[in-house]
Amino acid sequence: MMIDPIERWLEAGNSIVVAPGWRGSGDEHWQTRWCEQYPELIRVEQQDWEKPRAAEWVAELERTLDRAPGRAVLVAHSLGCVTVGHWSALTRRAHQIGGALLVAPADVTRDEAPDSFQGFMPLPARPLPFPSVVVASDNDPTCTLDRATALAATWGSELVPLSGVGHINVDSGHGDWPVGVKLLRQLLRKLGRMN
Repeated sequence: MMIDPIERWLEAGNSIVVAPGWRGSGDEHWQTRWCEQYPELIRVEQQDWEKPRAAEWVAELERTLDRAPGRAVLVAHSLGCVTVGHWSALTRRAHQIGGALLVAPADVTRDEAPDSFQGFMPLPARPLPFPSVVVASDNDPTCTLDRATALAATWGSELVPLSGVGHINVDSGHGDWPVGVKLLRQLLRKLGRMN
């Protein structure tokens, strides 16, 4: 029987850090469900989920990574992806990150974005210093596929475009999101081959 790549990564003394987006991830969100399925996952807990401030969100991600053992894989959603982009441009410890799964990144520049998102502009226009995968939908109301494609190119990320899956959250019908688990396992297998 094959060992689950997620369990293998964690058993090797590494970590998986979950970074929710605006308003956090509620009880039914796939990020929360993954944390329940794998209790070793470490979740970023922001002070204010409703009115995000870029500097505070980046600092909280840094603090969370302070307690993450081994090499960390980031699993971010929406504004959490943007936070990872800012953090990676500011930190000196990006070498701690094995890779990142960036799901449905929020477009903080769109006209309909909450006012509090303006503090996340401008986005650092530099590649992430670790392997990453951007997962985007062709009907995400928070980010067009063209914009997600541009973000993936800027970050140097592999792009995985999906059709008709919305913002990949509870509102778009995603609970456990098994497709995401499969993508995370693929990323972990790839990282295992790189070591």
